Amino acid sequence: MTDTAGTPSATEVAVVRDFLAALERLDTAAVLALADEDIVYQNVPLPPARGREAFAKQVRWMAQNLTGFEARIVNIAGNGVIVLTERVDVLARGRFRSEFWACGTFEVRDGRIVLWRDRFDYADLTVATLKGAARAAKGAIAARRKA
Repeated sequence: MTDTAGTPSATEVAVVRDFLAALERLDTAAVLALADEDIVYQNVPLPPARGREAFAKQVRWMAQNLTGFEARIVNIAGNGVIVLTERVDVLARGRFRSEFWACGTFEVRDGRIVLWRDRFDYADLTVATLKGAARAAKGAIAARRKA
């Protein structure tokens, strides 16, 4: 299937882009509006969150505990209702920033996400978290020295 304007995959890709943009804004209402009632969300190999309420708990946690989120899309491809993303995700809280590679599989039906399954390297995430913590500590120390 081609990914030109007007094809189902182009529409599904747009839904995923809108979904990720809502996450970047930490806009819980917009994220949930694009999630199907029966959404399955999973960070492999962790157990999946099944249903909008379980998913909503995770989205609300993210909005309450992060000061920023970015989903830098490296590649995105649609084939019918399936959209694949290769991204660099950035989690931020104050001075802390963790950047790591993630690959996502989305299934979109009737304009809503019914499946979101992310895969990433836990070693890469751990290193990114340690680097983020070190940069945050360095920044805090530098700020205290200036004060």
